[in-house]
Amino acid sequence: MAQIFLVEDEERVAAFLKKALEENGHLVDIITDGAEAIKKFPHKLYDLIILDVMLPYLTGIEVCRHIRQKDKKIPILILTALNSVDDKVNGLNIGADDYLVKPFHLKELQARIDALLRRNSSNLAQVIALGDITLNTSNNTAERAGRKIILTNKEYALLELLMNNNDKILSRQTIAEKVWGIAFDTGTNVVDVYINYLRNKIEKGFTEKYIHTVIGKGYIFKTEQI
Repeated sequence: MAQIFLVEDEERVAAFLKKALEENGHLVDIITDGAEAIKKFPHKLYDLIILDVMLPYLTGIEVCRHIRQKDKKIPILILTALNSVDDKVNGLNIGADDYLVKPFHLKELQARIDALLRRNSSNLAQVIALGDITLNTSNNTAERAGRKIILTNKEYALLELLMNNNDKILSRQTIAEKVWGIAFDTGTNVVDVYINYLRNKIEKGFTEKYIHTVIGKGYIFKTEQI
């Protein structure tokens, strides 16, 4: 499952793609113009961007260039009716990872999405070390100051998400979607409960605290005190 940022101004195409991708288990947010895409992108974590070229206000090429300045790693797939070699080269040169010409088959789109997600996953470090906490993502183990920490699968996934987004505020909605694969229910405190579980396991007995609450916004992992 991936959280996908779909920038497409044709309503029928966007709705069709959203339905097809969600049937394949992905979560999809739709934005219909380039300027809005730039505003919304930094405020939520995504695994993949699907970007049409012909957009109102700002073109997909301009949006791609802007996003690449902010995020060097997120996979970007460009969709367009422009199929000349120069168009493709231009898209790839400004930072897109793949280029799919309309019309296309959904199976091909899904195959390209899967390939980009696999490629991105393989590029992630197997060892994440921040402060005196170390995660080994190849076997899902955790240590602090050389001492092994026993975590449940969800606690480990939560800690990995926080550490992979060091110094970034993560909303409860984002955490719920990434760790549990569900839309956040404001009537539940599952995220807060698991944050407390995690704090008890990685911070109890230590002076330095890493997981901080940002009131009204969510949580942040920081190796420097705030």
